[in-house]
Amino acid sequence: MKNNRLFKTNAVISLILLIGFALTAALSYHANYRTSLDSMEQISTLTADGICYQLTAMFTKPVNVSLTMSHDSLLREHLSKETEYLEDEKYVDTTRNYLDTYREKYGFDSVFLVSAATSRYYNFNGIDRVLTEDSPENAWYYDLLKSDAEYSMNVDNDEVEGADNVLTVFVNCKVKAGDGSILGIVGVGIRIDYLEELLRTYEDKFNVTAGLLGEDGTIEISTAHNGHVKTDWFELNGRHNIRGQILDWREKNTNLEIWADKEESGKERSYIVARYIPELNWHLVVEQNTGQLLHGIRIQIILTGILLIIIVVSVLLIITAVIRNFNKQITELMEERQESFVRATEQLYDNIYELNITKNCSVGKRTREYFKSLGANDLPYSEGLRVIADKQIKEEFREGYVSTFDPPNVIREYERGNHHLRYDFQMSEDADKYFWMRIDAYVFYSAEDDSIHMFTYRKNIEEEKKIQIQAVLDEMTRFYSKRETERLIETVLSGTPGGRYAFFIFDIDNFKQANDCYGHRFGDFCIKEFSSIIRKHFREKDILGRIGGDEFAAFIPVPDIGWARKKAGELAEALNTVIENQDRSWQMSVSIGVAVYPEAGTLFEELYGNADKALYETKIRGRNGFTIFQPYDEKGQETELENE
Repeated sequence: MKNNRLFKTNAVISLILLIGFALTAALSYHANYRTSLDSMEQISTLTADGICYQLTAMFTKPVNVSLTMSHDSLLREHLSKETEYLEDEKYVDTTRNYLDTYREKYGFDSVFLVSAATSRYYNFNGIDRVLTEDSPENAWYYDLLKSDAEYSMNVDNDEVEGADNVLTVFVNCKVKAGDGSILGIVGVGIRIDYLEELLRTYEDKFNVTAGLLGEDGTIEISTAHNGHVKTDWFELNGRHNIRGQILDWREKNTNLEIWADKEESGKERSYIVARYIPELNWHLVVEQNTGQLLHGIRIQIILTGILLIIIVVSVLLIITAVIRNFNKQITELMEERQESFVRATEQLYDNIYELNITKNCSVGKRTREYFKSLGANDLPYSEGLRVIADKQIKEEFREGYVSTFDPPNVIREYERGNHHLRYDFQMSEDADKYFWMRIDAYVFYSAEDDSIHMFTYRKNIEEEKKIQIQAVLDEMTRFYSKRETERLIETVLSGTPGGRYAFFIFDIDNFKQANDCYGHRFGDFCIKEFSSIIRKHFREKDILGRIGGDEFAAFIPVPDIGWARKKAGELAEALNTVIENQDRSWQMSVSIGVAVYPEAGTLFEELYGNADKALYETKIRGRNGFTIFQPYDEKGQETELENE
């Protein structure tokens, strides 16, 4: 049996260790995964901010320079006279020098001017070509002429002689005359390889992908694609579900940050940061995928799992050996400690008995003699417990006594981890006078007989109960104190809110007169007589309280208001009496206020306040009577208090 329990103990410890290590590992990896995701979010956000800053800095100058050129009054005047100097080489040289000056000054790859009148394309070399609307390469020019925008940007081959058709980002600005008519388009170009190199630097450093998208979602610039060949970013990456979110985002200097799943596979997720760049009319998109992160974590989990199994098995072997070597010593130590506990507690308690709960019997000579003295000899403990309850325990405490210390309940509490049981009750040894007793029971497992045992310690707590009672009762009248009265009433109201109750407040009329005329000793006698009369008109379980020097309260269940009215009348009549003590006599009467629950309130404070109003009405009327508080009539209007 002991070996079987040892095996079970080792099995439980093994299971706890395995579960503990597994949970720790799972929580650790979950935390690491969450930290990695947070890191991805931060890196993607910072990358987007960095690229946006670089792009803004890179394009602010070409945009501003192009706009400055488009508003140059000298250029406007020069361009407006073009038709007068179509064959004049000096005009072409002036235009070329103008454009070349800007190119040299700001270091642009291209500076150009297109005349709306002649469609001539001027650059820093002179006249490069004449644009025609039927050429797809010139669509950017005619689209801008037809639009309301002041400027535009596009990615295209630089067709200027000597430029080798290098992909270039062009900034195109309208040049307008004073009357608003378009004289031409002027602008600058920056080779796209500068932007590709910028994006590649961020991609390599932070393990992200980045790109610039146009208004329709096509890739204008990325390390793999450019706007010269129309490629839809959402189609390429399987992100149709977030097209609207990204392309509709127009918040200035603010990122759109979202997690998105690939449409063909929801296993891998990407963190996407998008920002709209109004200066370029483009959307910057930075993406970081969790695929590589998840793969690395899976490999780490597998390796850690193997190491964890090795460690757990080693620890279990060591723990098993330790338990086997020291199990006997631990058992002896527990038994010695229990014996010491018994010896120490024998000095504090009146009687100590030991029971074997598992085998349902008494243990030891003293316990068997106790059961025998009460006629429970040779009975199982559970049956003897009932015999003791019937012979010694006051009736209202018997069921609680038996249910607390019955073997099934003791075992159930022990299995829950509760090793201490307590029960206070009244008992008698002569079937006449009852006194308060407390049983403290200590439940423990005994390895000696593989059973659950229980020590019971009996202690007389009569004095302790008297102190408790004195704390809640008025010493002179034995009525409840004001605070206890309030607590008991609140308990009844919260426990049975559907009932009907009457709250009475009594105030002895002109009580000061009795004290002043005959002294306080006579006044105390009047108080005792007054409380005695009240007690005779109520049941033992009704709540009676002294809430002031000459103020008393009662709280009772009533069938209706009429019954409460009748009761108040009986009390007023009974308390209208002459108090006599030796050669002194005094005519006593009472003023009563009554509030009925729930009509006069559902809380103690409301009942107390309304009963007090009724009491005040009685005093105004001349005392020696009662008033029932009635807050509303049948029409819902406030009514007068009902007096008697």
